[in-house]
Amino acid sequence: MFDLSSIGLAWGSLLMLVMLIGLLLTGMQLAFVSGFVAIFFTLFWFGPEAMPLIASRTYSFASGYVFLAVPMFVLMAALLDRSGIAKDLFDAMKSLGRKVRGGVAVQTILVAVLLASMSGVIGGETVLLGILALPQMLRLGYDRKLAIGTTCAGGALGTMLPPSIVLIIYGMTASVSIGDLFKASFLPAFILAACYIAYVLIRCKLNPSLAPIPSDSGEEEEPQVSYFKALFFPLFSVAVVLGSIYTGVASVTEASALGVVGIMLSAIVRGEMNRSMLKESAIATMRTCGMIMWIGIGASALVGIYNLMGGIDFVEQVILSLSGGSAIGTLLIMMVILLVLGMFLDWVGVALLTMPIFVPIITGLGFDPIWFGVVFCLNMQVSFLSPPFGPAAFYLKSVAPKDISLGEIFTSLLPFIALQVFVLSLVIIFPELAMWWQ
Repeated sequence: MFDLSSIGLAWGSLLMLVMLIGLLLTGMQLAFVSGFVAIFFTLFWFGPEAMPLIASRTYSFASGYVFLAVPMFVLMAALLDRSGIAKDLFDAMKSLGRKVRGGVAVQTILVAVLLASMSGVIGGETVLLGILALPQMLRLGYDRKLAIGTTCAGGALGTMLPPSIVLIIYGMTASVSIGDLFKASFLPAFILAACYIAYVLIRCKLNPSLAPIPSDSGEEEEPQVSYFKALFFPLFSVAVVLGSIYTGVASVTEASALGVVGIMLSAIVRGEMNRSMLKESAIATMRTCGMIMWIGIGASALVGIYNLMGGIDFVEQVILSLSGGSAIGTLLIMMVILLVLGMFLDWVGVALLTMPIFVPIITGLGFDPIWFGVVFCLNMQVSFLSPPFGPAAFYLKSVAPKDISLGEIFTSLLPFIALQVFVLSLVIIFPELAMWWQ
């Protein structure tokens, strides 16, 4: 058997990168691409006797106790997606949206914050807001780009706000406390949401034609729904999940199960729970978690083999040489790498492929891995909206009116991407924004 190690680590790293890109361009899924490359390098770099290393590495990932929180939070999002909780929440806040110029857009962001605090999965939130908020803003005469950008950017807030699935996967990969990550991301997430709200209000103040008040456009007041029914159940679910984590009553894994119970009880009390809803939610959860699991298996195998080859030291030397040994320069290079990867790969793949390599380098330079987790999530926020493959844009396109093109969605998101980069820069310059709780 040919000994691939004879070509050296630099050429081996290049070959690995070329194989990854080449196989991805064929349309093969990332999970199977990374798994195939891992097996290839195991056989031809170390030999068949090293194959058990792949099994042990993937087993360690799949059997992690904290991983149980992922299907629970995904199930919460699926149940929320199929219940009327989000619709009633949106309707209950119409009084705010009808009295302030740009109020419906602000209301959309506030609803997005509450939805993100209940589920932590961006796909369902973006679709829900695309169904509930976007048509209403367009009907009221809102500027198309403002309405599209607000809906899509608001739906992506689940990346940052606890209980974010991104933070959970990062915590598993970096071996840091997920509860601490939730605390650290809380303030930056609300700063980002506040920036969105400020941007909307300022633009509408400067140019009132962007967001007519309903009375200006001839719209009649719609009957209000019960505030108790609309607000109690979402706030109850948020209190159950985040309250149990922050007070130390339950771990993240236990809190995720409590959250599912809270959403199910809410649906039962509202008279919405039925066998069909439960079945559809369970199937959607299995599909999402299956995708995460397979990507995790392939990525953990690939990173494990690359680390065994000496990859962490090699990547560290390359990045440090490019940055001139500067800690901030190294961090900025990592940010650029993450931004580029985020444009083409799913965030799960980005996290599982890069964090096992980046986190040891970051900690070696004296940075806090909890803070870096917040920076990473803010970076993924940008990738969710960035062309050409920003997933939030595709989620919105699936439910948007047919005359709204994907190009128009990406153009509408440019100001919000700029705000994300601004908040990312703030957290890098002022780390205490993420470490306020210590």
